[in-house]
Amino acid sequence: MNRVRAYLAGGGLAGIASAFYLIKEGHLPGKNIVVFEESEIAGGSLDALYRPETNSYFMRGFRMLEDNVYSALFDMMSAVPSLEHPHKTLMDDYVEFNQQVKTCSRSRLVLNGRAIDARPFKLKFLDRIKILRLLTLPEKKIENLKIEDFFSPSFFKSNFWYEFCTTFSFQPWHSLEELKRYILRFIQCSPVLDTQTCVRSTRYNQYDSIVLPVKTWLKAQGVIFQKNTVVEDVHFSSANGKMWIDRISVLSEGTKQSVEIEKNDLVFLTLGSMTADFSIGSMHKPPAKNAERKIPSLELWKNIAGQHPEFGQYSVFYSDIEKTKWVSFTATFSTPLFFGLIKTLTRAAAGTEGPVTIVDSNWLISFAIPNQPHFINQPEHLQILWGYGLYPDRPGNFVKKKMSECSGREILEEIIHHLKFENELENIIDSAMCIPCVMPYITSQFMPRKSGDRPEVVPACAENFAFIGQYCEIPEDIVFTLEYSVRSAQIATFSLLNSKNKPTPIYRGWKNLRHLFNTVRTAFR
Repeated sequence: MNRVRAYLAGGGLAGIASAFYLIKEGHLPGKNIVVFEESEIAGGSLDALYRPETNSYFMRGFRMLEDNVYSALFDMMSAVPSLEHPHKTLMDDYVEFNQQVKTCSRSRLVLNGRAIDARPFKLKFLDRIKILRLLTLPEKKIENLKIEDFFSPSFFKSNFWYEFCTTFSFQPWHSLEELKRYILRFIQCSPVLDTQTCVRSTRYNQYDSIVLPVKTWLKAQGVIFQKNTVVEDVHFSSANGKMWIDRISVLSEGTKQSVEIEKNDLVFLTLGSMTADFSIGSMHKPPAKNAERKIPSLELWKNIAGQHPEFGQYSVFYSDIEKTKWVSFTATFSTPLFFGLIKTLTRAAAGTEGPVTIVDSNWLISFAIPNQPHFINQPEHLQILWGYGLYPDRPGNFVKKKMSECSGREILEEIIHHLKFENELENIIDSAMCIPCVMPYITSQFMPRKSGDRPEVVPACAENFAFIGQYCEIPEDIVFTLEYSVRSAQIATFSLLNSKNKPTPIYRGWKNLRHLFNTVRTAFR
């Protein structure tokens, strides 16, 4: 393997996981692996950073894990040392942390400023039957269908829907096929959808807890990260029904380069990005309205899609921003006032409550208060909250503006009114720095689709290349998860390396009779 070189387009989780498995499974020298990364910092959507100019923190997303679903991610975490405790692995730290901090939601749903009983799903009988029927339908029968095509309007007013859609970010117009996959993959959690006791977390945000340690390990092995570099196009050669990449065109620091790919070299292409074209605001300004700009990973997909029918249909996922966007926000508090009020409301300490959804919010706001500190070196007096709104283009209940047009202050004001904390409004605002973020394509991978719209990780025609990330097809698995990115990396590397080993098995809880029984019982509770 000393003569094999690997080139990776994209330094997100799928890219760094591919580099990891090339070394671990393929024994490639790190110096033979080049990661082309569009930004200054590898990590893709898993960003999380301190903003010294405002003494605040920012992250586009917040992720929750589950012990059975994330087997591929855990495989990688089991072989990477912790930055803070090098004698431990990331998995050791994860297990230790979740033994110390356990989730049990008492206030999963909030209405009129008070926690309501989230345990009864409040589903109509027909919708209960339809959930069970959905699980028996083959994917071919439901491809291209929307969730709202299958369920009655009352389904979308049930506690089940509020809890499920805000945990996983589904909208009524999203793919019924993806909804089915999620129910099946998390079927073991169905009895605790309201309490979220199956939820697990990393000690810090996922950049500090996963990306940074993996990237540090890769750099120690000699992996080359070429920052501010975009893979613009690749050139294919073909013969006898097979295709291989023999040249990569990149734009690095404004300079065009051509990289020749030798016969034994390997290429991994990240197609698309769910956080592409995002814009952030400030405490006093809403996020700017971006003109639709070129998205490098999408442009790459566009450039190659027409060259073979196995390369997917990018337009399925990137043609309707109004159905794929939402607004997230990160709030940093410099006093314990807001966290104290939240603790009184939820009766839970930070890190133990899980997500809280305000069901009477026009924006359908959900927020999570992670265990503190949530960032490495976070000062003790600063506290972090992250949240998002699934309906960013509706006017707020109190701030009569679209969420996507609101400043951080206005978003906090809306939340404070919903939670009935008005008496402390100015004191809370004075202690806060809230950063809103509009992401036009954040749920684009949930758009209704059919077989072939997402390319296989390693298409049948592929000789030396693979597709990785959130827009390739992995049967039975669920997009919009860290697991999907890492599993795509496993499939890609193991296949191109002709490894005798197989990717980490998917946990098929739907084949467990106990889980099936619990699901039926839960659906009719």
